[in-house]
Amino acid sequence: MTTTRAAQIDDALARLASATKRPWDSEDAPKHRLDTPPSERNFLHRWIRSGDDQEAAPGWRRRILDRPALLVAAVLVAGLVAVWLLTAGRPPVPEIPPDIPVAATTQRSAAAPGVVVEVVGKVAAPGLFTLPEGARVADALRAGGGALPGTDLSTLNLARRVADGEQIHVGVPIPAAAVAQTALPGPMDLNTASLIQLDTLPGVGSVTAQRIVEWRSKHGRFTKIDQLREVEGIGQSRFETLRELVTVR
Repeated sequence: MTTTRAAQIDDALARLASATKRPWDSEDAPKHRLDTPPSERNFLHRWIRSGDDQEAAPGWRRRILDRPALLVAAVLVAGLVAVWLLTAGRPPVPEIPPDIPVAATTQRSAAAPGVVVEVVGKVAAPGLFTLPEGARVADALRAGGGALPGTDLSTLNLARRVADGEQIHVGVPIPAAAVAQTALPGPMDLNTASLIQLDTLPGVGSVTAQRIVEWRSKHGRFTKIDQLREVEGIGQSRFETLRELVTVR
């Protein structure tokens, strides 16, 4: 293996020397030798000689030793070949794409559907709150900071879904004035009435009013009054009572 590699190196250097040989160079031409003793020449210079006597070396080797520029060229060529061998097999480094700005989530949240409710009474932070569609009374109570210590919540159905525009009274009775304000003149439109307004109808409590709202949400809208019969809790007698008090527009 060592002999083969040495032969290949000798052959490459011989071709390099032949390519750079001047027309007037010959084996018998006088040689301009370096004044530096062989013992002080650099490592590569001594390696090329490989221990042979300079006078006994082949013609191409003597030409390299006698011309330092040719020696430097050989070193540069060898270095370039080594660098090419090291980098040729490496895969290209993939380019990192620039950061893509993330769209603002505020626009999406603003467009998200929701319901607005008012929480009043014995809560830590009463006020208006926007809740996601399908939120329940318990969610509205949490939005208001929770009930104050000692508040009786037995009158509230915490699992009931809230309706848009609803006012939730926590630990306090619903004022008569508030009930009167929710009453509408003339028949009540089943498609636009709020939960509180439906609760004012005779024979319709908070539970039945919530069921009416849920039926409306599920089916989109009432198309005729007779569809009240499909709401759980409204029988024939209660329906007859409500028939003249409601309408569908």
